[in-house]
Amino acid sequence: MTMASTSLFCSTRFIPASTITRSTHSPHTFASSYTPLKQCKREFPLPAVASVPYQPINFDYLQEEFSGHGVTFEGVGENCIAKMELKNGSIVTMMLPSGLITSYKAPMWHGGKVELLHTTVSEAEDGDALIQGGVSLNFNFQTEDGELSWSPTNWNLHKIHGNAEESIQVELTNRTSDGKIGLKYIVTLEEDSLNSELEISNKNSLPLQMKGSILSHLTVSSPEATYAIGLERSTYCSKPLFESEFMLSPSDSGQEEGFEKLFQQLFPYWGAGQNNGSEGIQRNNEEINEEMDEEMDNYKQLSDKLSLVYTDAPRNFTVIDRGRRNSVSVGRNGFDEMYLFSPGSRVEIYSKHSYICVGQAAILKPIILSPDNIWRGGQYIHNPNLDA
Repeated sequence: MTMASTSLFCSTRFIPASTITRSTHSPHTFASSYTPLKQCKREFPLPAVASVPYQPINFDYLQEEFSGHGVTFEGVGENCIAKMELKNGSIVTMMLPSGLITSYKAPMWHGGKVELLHTTVSEAEDGDALIQGGVSLNFNFQTEDGELSWSPTNWNLHKIHGNAEESIQVELTNRTSDGKIGLKYIVTLEEDSLNSELEISNKNSLPLQMKGSILSHLTVSSPEATYAIGLERSTYCSKPLFESEFMLSPSDSGQEEGFEKLFQQLFPYWGAGQNNGSEGIQRNNEEINEEMDEEMDNYKQLSDKLSLVYTDAPRNFTVIDRGRRNSVSVGRNGFDEMYLFSPGSRVEIYSKHSYICVGQAAILKPIILSPDNIWRGGQYIHNPNLDA
């Protein structure tokens, strides 16, 4: 198998830089789950943006360096698009440096191609293009003492393996400025699947806590015609919309679901005094246990507006869209939780909001990474329609 590598980067004008926050307060205790927003009205310090230099990418050099691997590059403003294409017709596009996968076109048994991901482009408040949807990484890392908080956003193109005949693998990397937290994001396009894998190393002297999700927007004809197959007897609880920079919100969601809500959902006791921290954790765990329910439907119609976290769902399940006569299988490894979101049947069919979200997640309970250890996890989207 061939391999090429580069250390060239894209600029960061469109996507904000990775942020590292160091607390000036006494250490906090972190809960294994979060409380609803109404219980979390605490102030928290704004994160400081790390000063990491990024140079504009040389597209001509990339084309020459990676020719023959099935990957091409195109400049979009001060960002770039990496396009992965196999001979069988499978095509994936990814934005750099954000790592946002904006498109996965899969070949079908009838010879055509179908877009499996849902991505929109709109105008942001500053006039720039706002790209949302697709497959994105939405994670926050914290040390147990609360002294370090880091959310990776800018990814460096590191290696490309494979060829257009069999499979293509693009490896992105990211790390804190001190190098104590290192990440690899490996995206693999195969003839019948798209895999997104994370490898995280912790070189801190303290355990590392990770919360967040690999979040996928799957395009559908309408949520009403869409069904999740295989979730029967799984335990779940209802949670507020898991919002991120790249997650689409329903048109009537309003403005209340912003960064502060996301931050407080993931870290409900940030900024709280130590005196009531343990009480809050105990109360929050009790509420989570009380809210848990069991999925009774093995053929779950997604016509209702829902936002659910499953704690023991099968490692893979199937999404069927009867409107488009299409199905995909979604699987995970390393993650215990699965997030499922539907905007409900009120949206117009084949519209901006005709999608559902599936996330391989650590939302209720963080993933703990011991010092000098490596954690691996990921998601795959399988196209079962080649031989249908």
